[in-house]
Amino acid sequence: MIKKLVRDNIPAIIESAGRIPIYKCIEDRGEYEQLLKCKLQEEIAEFLESNEVVELCDVVEVVYALIKVQGMSLEDFERLRLEKASINGIFEKRIFLSEIIDYSK
Repeated sequence: MIKKLVRDNIPAIIESAGRIPIYKCIEDRGEYEQLLKCKLQEEIAEFLESNEVVELCDVVEVVYALIKVQGMSLEDFERLRLEKASINGIFEKRIFLSEIIDYSK
């Protein structure tokens, strides 16, 4: 038994292969959000295992769905992301922090 959240076209793809998909559409927002979080873990694990960039497409798709379920538009999310990037920076310089020495103690 599979029991996992899948992309919208997966049932049709299964049918086109001559098989019968048994599925339901999740109506409850809380349940859907929880399933998306599980899917995010699954997709991240697949990327970490394969190290293939194409797997990041699945990660991003789940992130987009989580943004929407949180009630935010992708445009508002991008503004928020850019605002945070302007304050904290991005990952372009590849900085690896190994320690912080606190001279105030």
